[in-house]
Amino acid sequence: MIVLTGGSEISKELIHSFSHPRTRWAGIDRGTVNLLNEGITPEAAFGDFDSVTQQEWNLIEKTVNRIDRANPEKNMTDMEMALEWALDQQEDIVMIGVTGGRLDHFFGNIQLLLHDKVRKYQKSVKIMDDQNLISIHDPGEILIDNDHAYRYISVIPFSASIEGLTLIGVKYPLKDHRAVYGSTLTISNEIIEDHASISFQSGILMIVRSKDQ
Repeated sequence: MIVLTGGSEISKELIHSFSHPRTRWAGIDRGTVNLLNEGITPEAAFGDFDSVTQQEWNLIEKTVNRIDRANPEKNMTDMEMALEWALDQQEDIVMIGVTGGRLDHFFGNIQLLLHDKVRKYQKSVKIMDDQNLISIHDPGEILIDNDHAYRYISVIPFSASIEGLTLIGVKYPLKDHRAVYGSTLTISNEIIEDHASISFQSGILMIVRSKDQ
């Protein structure tokens, strides 16, 4: 697994929940400093690093083997730079430290999940923070285990409509429903069986698993 770490505030618990010998880390801009402060040396760092001090930059240069430093005036975000590298590694990808702070950055990171390369990727690409797990899905069936880590599950249309939406194993089931932009019907459901089945025939669907603080 590759963990791409952005510069938003991240809890120590979330960072260390990925502690595993096979975990590969990459820092994005200030996210690199967040990792170093937790005793984690990322194998790569990406960004223009306009949010770090000179002292922090000196530490990054001294510590990280691969640094892709971009001009602040560029045609893609720092996270997109890192994601392109991660996609070449052919491993599951999790983005953390990307949901807080500026909303334009947050929505930009959500947009990355819709990138053609990501949707065609054979491994999973998700966004995670202390309360949420976000993923994007094309038509088909998605099985989600009830691991009790997240109480709530929401399915959100990311296209004009979702056709044939069927939810099984949840508190509020649906069958062959047409979900459209602007409706909150499918927000804040709960898995009540060992696993939930979410299936649909057309459209693009976001699944958000959430828990209270």
